[in-house]
Amino acid sequence: MLSLGQTWVACAALALAGCSRFIGAHGAGPSSVPAALGDQSAPFLDDASHELGALPPSLANDDDYVVRIVVGSLTCSGALIQDDRVLTAHHCVAARDENGRSLNRNVQPGQVRVELGGDYLPWGEATVRALLTPSCGYVSGEGDLAILVLDHRLTGVATRRARLEASPGKREAVEPIGFGRCALSSDGVHRKHRAGGPIELVSQGRFRLSAAICPGDSGGPAVSTESGDILGVISASAMDGDERTRDRSEFVRVDRWRSLFAYAALVSAGTSSSEVPPIECQ
Repeated sequence: MLSLGQTWVACAALALAGCSRFIGAHGAGPSSVPAALGDQSAPFLDDASHELGALPPSLANDDDYVVRIVVGSLTCSGALIQDDRVLTAHHCVAARDENGRSLNRNVQPGQVRVELGGDYLPWGEATVRALLTPSCGYVSGEGDLAILVLDHRLTGVATRRARLEASPGKREAVEPIGFGRCALSSDGVHRKHRAGGPIELVSQGRFRLSAAICPGDSGGPAVSTESGDILGVISASAMDGDERTRDRSEFVRVDRWRSLFAYAALVSAGTSSSEVPPIECQ
């Protein structure tokens, strides 16, 4: 049950609502990079291999598999599961009407930007060439999972394994990670390890636990604290504006959508996304 002042919402953030572009007040757009970093502030493209060159060691760290997703005025989180594939929430890439309501279709891949680095300003950016999603999940809940296939492979950036061969276990401890920001937060937008805990309920396509989630955390990974594997993505949560408040939070299981991962691998290898079968919801 939700407590007074809390709402149950998908965890994406709209910049126009003032939830996610805290740093914008200081004149920093989502693709800005500190000038002091110079030409080393972003990965470089190797034209021969179509891969992004290795990053300066001072910029990359093990948490950099968690990335920020920007689609127009909406921001989410995601996770690099391969050097050219990002796992996130379906509702993060759903098209929206003029009032911000989700439509039953996706945005174009070129409208999606992936920011790299976990501090207030990204050190790099990647573009997307294909979106793979189920036929549901445009708002949240069942099917709220997406894989973004990048234009180029990232070299020197950490990736994290999604656990597809086994379901999440009840009482298995989970830590969510994302780029969200709650209304009462005193700092800006950067990557944060959220307060999680043991899984309380596992259903066919989702699992639930009490976690501290903020707008902008949608699509961020839910990581097993034991194995380090990604078990799911952040889909929806009860939030009251305080990032310390733990409440009912829903996560979409990755093992439920193995075909999504298989088709994303085909597209990565050169198959057109229009040639893979639709990923139907049951």
